[in-house]
Formats: sequence, C-alpha cells, structure tokens
Amino acid sequence: MRLAELSRRSGVPTATIKYYLREGLLPPGRQVNTTTAEYDEEHLRRLRLVRAMIQVGRVPVATVREVLGHVDDDSLGGAMHLGAALWALPQVPEPDEEDEYVRAAHQEVAALLDRLGWENAKQLTSISPAYRSLVVGVAAFRRLGYDWGAEQLAPYADLMHRTAVLDLDNMEAYPSEAEQVEFAILGAILNEPVLKALHRLAQEEESTRRYGFG
Repeated sequence: MRLAELSRRSGVPTATIKYYLREGLLPPGRQVNTTTAEYDEEHLRRLRLVRAMIQVGRVPVATVREVLGHVDDDSLGGAMHLGAALWALPQVPEPDEEDEYVRAAHQEVAALLDRLGWENAKQLTSISPAYRSLVVGVAAFRRLGYDWGAEQLAPYADLMHRTAVLDLDNMEAYPSEAEQVEFAILGAILNEPVLKALHRLAQEEESTRRYGFG
C-alpha cells in the first residue's frame, strides 16, 4: 500500500507517519522509485502500536524508540525479550536506598517473595522496575504508619498471579514473538488502567453492599 492508504487505514495523518519514519519509530517502506515507497500489514500493525503508546499511554517518543528497539532485538529471547521492552516503559522514581522505610520495605518484599515461592522474581530484583515500584509503595505505607507487608500483600499477590496467567495465555494466542511482545506492551499501556478501573468499581460495589449509599 502507498502512504495515503496507510494513512487512511490507520487513521494517522500522513505528516505524522512521515515524522514517525524520520524518528525511526516505523521501519522504512519498500522503495518503488525515488519519491514513492510501499508499506505492508506489518507497517500498519506497528503504526497502530506506536499511536497507542504515544496518544493513549502518553509515552515520550524517545521512550517509544527504546521500547521498539527491544521489540526488534533478535539477540534477546524468552522472558528477557519481553521484560526489556516492558521495563523501558515509564516507571516510578527510584527508591532512596538511604531511607530507613525503603530498607524495611526491601525486607518485607523479600519476605513476600519467599512466602510466595517466586524464585524467578527474586532473581530479577536487581533489574526489575516492578520490584522497585513495589518497594516504593510498601515504604510509603510504612512511612504513614500502616503495617503493610508480606502478610497483607500475599493474598493480593495470589490474585495478581492469576491475572498474569490470563495475560500470558492471551499473549501466547498470537503466532509470532513480535506480535506477542507488542500485545504485552499494549496490555501494559491499555489493560492496566482497565484493571485499575475494575478494582475501583469492585471497591465501590463492596463498600455499598457493606455500608449502603448513605
């Protein structure tokens, strides 16, 4: 397809597509002549992914480029291929390792992983943004005087593990590794807000059942 058709099918203006091409977010098309290139379904799928990351996820262009670099890196395999792409997405600030609450949170999170038997997660603690995010959250609770540690978190972690199983089952339904990683990225951008909204709706439902509308 030519640029105009790619624009029509994706809903992305041609000027924006040209910008994505210049920024390396979209691979070049097959050159037909000096002024014309042709694009295929892979370009269309990548364009939709880029658009979702920038418009919906509000991910900066430089970060999108980094994420897509991991998606296209054939030297990575398995979990690292997926993890590298997801870890490049915006994360919470790094924990202050000098903070006493952060140090205590590290201990609680380590106890949680031991309790759950999540040996693989324990091996990734030094590089996983999700681990650091959890430490920051637990530290914030403890700083405010709430005893929020391994015992309280374990039931939530069990629910999240069931969610992760569903995520990967859905991801593995796609035939290629590139599609699977792209689906996971979209899930991180689009599905996490959906899950957060479902959580809040469930809280509203349960609180109304217990306490009424008054």
